[in-house]
Amino acid sequence: MRRFSKKKRCRTSRNYAKNKRAIDQFNQKRNDAIERIDFELLSVLQKIKLNQDARQSSETAGSMIDRLSILSLKLHATYGQIERKDVSDDHIKICNSRFEILTMQRQDLAICLDYLLSQFLVGKEYFKIYKQYKMYNDPQFNQFIKNI
Repeated sequence: MRRFSKKKRCRTSRNYAKNKRAIDQFNQKRNDAIERIDFELLSVLQKIKLNQDARQSSETAGSMIDRLSILSLKLHATYGQIERKDVSDDHIKICNSRFEILTMQRQDLAICLDYLLSQFLVGKEYFKIYKQYKMYNDPQFNQFIKNI
């Protein structure tokens, strides 16, 4: 087993921490965008009178939209794999299968989003914004990111 020097381990740990921090910051921006989408939708939908027995959705429209965008990115990347000429037929077959599954997942999720919003419009269903409060991104709450 190859051993890394203490200096190399420290440098690797710092690089890992920097990359992790960059991912955390990107995810925070995604969470903020989801909350903004939900806020904008709710500012329009707040005029709707909810039925007394209206059901609360466990997922917000913004989070569904976020998941739809991720599925679209996965579909785009998978299609790129299908179009490659330098891979085996088995690779293409696997990618075609994944593409079909991802397409079905995106269609199912789009139906769920349409249903949530249509039910909200008639007062039968609603959602709330729940703040994420990601503490790992805030130097005030996470002392380990102050020096990164």
